[in-house]
Amino acid sequence: MGIFDGMLLLSDYDNTLLYTEEALRDGTPRPPMNQRNLAAIRRWMAEGGRFAVATGRALEAFRHHAREVPMNAPIVVDNGGAIYDLERGEYVVKNFLPDFAPTHIAAVAERFPRVAVELYPDANFVQVLRPTAWNARHAKLTGARYEEIPRIDPENTPRPLVKALFVGPGEELDQIRGEMVAAGLTEYYELIFSSGELLELTAKGANKGEMAKKLKELLGCRTLICAGDHMNDLPMLEAADYAFCPANAVPEVLASGATVVCHCLEGAIGEIVERMEKER
Repeated sequence: MGIFDGMLLLSDYDNTLLYTEEALRDGTPRPPMNQRNLAAIRRWMAEGGRFAVATGRALEAFRHHAREVPMNAPIVVDNGGAIYDLERGEYVVKNFLPDFAPTHIAAVAERFPRVAVELYPDANFVQVLRPTAWNARHAKLTGARYEEIPRIDPENTPRPLVKALFVGPGEELDQIRGEMVAAGLTEYYELIFSSGELLELTAKGANKGEMAKKLKELLGCRTLICAGDHMNDLPMLEAADYAFCPANAVPEVLASGATVVCHCLEGAIGEIVERMEKER
């Protein structure tokens, strides 16, 4: 038996496992995967630990990057919208948006004309309303194909939708969230910021925390260790038995009680594994 038997380590991808902030902001090439992280993940798995990524990215925006990451457990994608087994090529758990979601999304898009909207069907493309330079850089970074649409037509929106992403000024996203909460729509949806200018819309219960707990249960693990850097990681960090964040995390995460490790660029996941090795 290995020293990490029964332990599941879940890491956020962008800016926790791999630093992509500058690539998204400036369109510059992203750095290579950190060797300290890779070596530590391989040691973790060799000692019986399970490792996977829990990302806000859609499946198709992460799938072709997955080959760079050693993993031995299904991944959490779409900010908690699904658990997907890359080895078997199938979903393990799905929690997609309800069929009536495009009606609510279209109403938001009409009311907030300065906000771009990305729609993520369970397919290999993204539909984008009012794309900005950020949307183009995002598509370049993730490799996802996107189709510009002139408006959101609820009748003809592809289904099932996995999630929607509102992109715009923070004050307008705050207003969107506030109005949807006031209208009682949190009965159907999760509304979670993944940055100050990004608001994620997923199905109720589709967040990284719920899916992390579900994956732990499915794998029969007794210990859940999670690492993340942004607000959409907070549900996962709260669900963890051991919670970590890199030094580059946003203030809300740094203040969450998670143990702060080194900057993502210095190998944050590597440091986490090294700390766990010292405890065994």
